[in-house]
Amino acid sequence: MAEQIMLREFQNKDSKELEDIIRETWNYDQFCSPKTAAKLAKVFLNSCLANQTFTQVAVENQIPVGIIMGKNRVSYRCPLKFRVKLILSIISLYLSKEGRHVSKMFQNVNDIDKELLEDSKKNYQGEVAFFAINSKCRGKGLGKKLFHSLLAYMERENIHEFYLFTDTTCNYQFYEHQGMTRRCEKSHSLTIKNQRSDMNFFLYEYQW
Repeated sequence: MAEQIMLREFQNKDSKELEDIIRETWNYDQFCSPKTAAKLAKVFLNSCLANQTFTQVAVENQIPVGIIMGKNRVSYRCPLKFRVKLILSIISLYLSKEGRHVSKMFQNVNDIDKELLEDSKKNYQGEVAFFAINSKCRGKGLGKKLFHSLLAYMERENIHEFYLFTDTTCNYQFYEHQGMTRRCEKSHSLTIKNQRSDMNFFLYEYQW
């Protein structure tokens, strides 16, 4: 009988499995070498860990299969240990020409996110800093379980309005099913291995 999925806070030993989930979810191996894809996933995870005040990891058979991170933007202070890990992972990525190239592409995405937040003309109290699930575990209600753990955190923190960024590479309809509303949208074209990819980027918000 399969072990029941449990939720707990992030632990350092979770990093490798979560990096693999990131790498698969955002298809890093499609536009860079495996070595650079692994470094990029490490940077992404560390950047999220440096930008959160709440974590819940879904664990099945003692293996992390999903994670959600939230942020109280009022009380947030970047944890020193995660800041150091982020800096070291960025340095490692920048040591190669390929690493520097892909980092520029993701900087463009960060710039789009900033524009979306400015376009919202709102000062949100909370943020969904990161949310991802192992593709093999989708369809089990795991996403809903993780999202509801975040809602409970926001309620405890007395946060009545929060947001997240997503795009057309993700299952953004999930957020609509959870009661979130699309507030802002931007179209952008990315060039990956000489192929143009047209994408839409969204800012969703939750209020109660």
